[in-house]
Amino acid sequence: MKVVSGETMQRMDRRAIDEFGIPGLVLMENAGRGCADAIREMFGRDGCIPVLVVAGKGNNGGDGYVIARLLAGEGWPVHTVVLARKDEIGGDARENLDRLDPSTVSYLPAGGTLSSLTARLDAAALVVDALLGTGLKNEVQGAYAEAIRHIAASARPVVSVDIPSGIDAATGKVLGVAVTASLTVTFALAKYGHVLYPGALHCGRLRVVNIGIPESVAREADGILYVDAAEAAAVVKRRDPCSHKGSFGHSLVIAGSVGKTGAAAMAANSAVRSGAGLVSLAVPASLNAILELKTTEAMTIPLADGGVGFLGDESLVPLRDAIRGRDAIALGPGLSWQPATAALVRHLLADIMVPLVLDADGLNAISEQTELLKGARPDTVVLTPHPGEMARLAGTTTAAVEADRIGVARDFAAQFGVYLILKGARSVIAAPDGRIALNGSGNPGMASGGMGDVLTGVVTALLGQGYEPFDACILGAFVHGHAADLVAADKGETGMSALDVQERLPYAFNSLIRLKGEQ
Repeated sequence: MKVVSGETMQRMDRRAIDEFGIPGLVLMENAGRGCADAIREMFGRDGCIPVLVVAGKGNNGGDGYVIARLLAGEGWPVHTVVLARKDEIGGDARENLDRLDPSTVSYLPAGGTLSSLTARLDAAALVVDALLGTGLKNEVQGAYAEAIRHIAASARPVVSVDIPSGIDAATGKVLGVAVTASLTVTFALAKYGHVLYPGALHCGRLRVVNIGIPESVAREADGILYVDAAEAAAVVKRRDPCSHKGSFGHSLVIAGSVGKTGAAAMAANSAVRSGAGLVSLAVPASLNAILELKTTEAMTIPLADGGVGFLGDESLVPLRDAIRGRDAIALGPGLSWQPATAALVRHLLADIMVPLVLDADGLNAISEQTELLKGARPDTVVLTPHPGEMARLAGTTTAAVEADRIGVARDFAAQFGVYLILKGARSVIAAPDGRIALNGSGNPGMASGGMGDVLTGVVTALLGQGYEPFDACILGAFVHGHAADLVAADKGETGMSALDVQERLPYAFNSLIRLKGEQ
């Protein structure tokens, strides 16, 4: 599903009007009709119920006036409260306001009391939020903020027009106070604020309706991909009946140190469960015995470590031999912060020529010399940082990363020519050519140790199987979260472990293969 900013949607509206001659009044009528249809489907099963439309003075309010007229025409008891004087309403919104029965409209001018709104809310069974649209940039204040608080206090189900009032359409942030809707009906394309948190929590069920924007306008609009099950299923590959283990690549995981053998095992075993034909795990020799027990299907490559339990200079030559003939390599899970290990990572960056996934301590090593990413290195490098690691890589703060996750990921990927999965709720996937995707799977149960190691194994296995890098990233991120969703559906979110998710990876892939067969 394609998602766009509020500004992009405004440009789409303008193109539809200016270039294709579609009157704004027609677009508003279609928007209101789409909302009315959605309300009827979701709330009209038991007949017509009392509806209160709470409208602002802009086009969002105009959509609300259309909804009020259409529902009233079908016998629904509808009253509209406008948070403005009538003479403040202009353009297409005013024309639709004038089409309403004046006896069903109340006005609340600036400075006026909202006591009548409270009484109207008490009498309603459903509230239509048509206060503020996708153009909102500043914190909600005054009567609008008070109205939103009254709506929340009423505990009535809410249908938001385009976006819940108070949500920033570009970031999903709550601008002071925001409506929490049961249903949000948006137009033409979803907006960033619908899928980014916390905005996604305020939208309830999201429905996208066609309002007559030409298909070419929507197709050419700047936007990003929101990866849901349908998008992931379109990417996943079916297996050829005549295939063999050599058909699915040989992945190498370079990982592990004292106290962190679990990270190495988790990454290797996740690669196995993500369809890699063969998996080898290169580890410090002093830890090989324990990793032989933790990785039944993966082969281990013990590397001289002088008995210290982490990799250093003495491992470079044997590692150069180990990387030959591999189809994809993961570097970093549980490697340690030791200076000698970091130096080894930086040396290997110039030696590896197949797709490389850098995670955890591999990222920490590179963060000290990010310019190496611009030098001799594999054509395909995938970085999988959490926000703290991203901050170290970008030379900024975690707060700055969280404030602009899409922008930080896009800029870093373009600057250094890498693919990047910025982990977190709605992980951001960025390609060096500017493509951006948001992952739609996953849940809070994933906030536990080892989850990143699972993701590293999944993406490495997909690269080894020959997936195009951006596809490997979006499919890997989705399958990772989808497997966790399967765990949550069975066990719940609390106490979910990375091992639980790893074990559900084949089920997650299988569900996508089945969905692909239905598409």
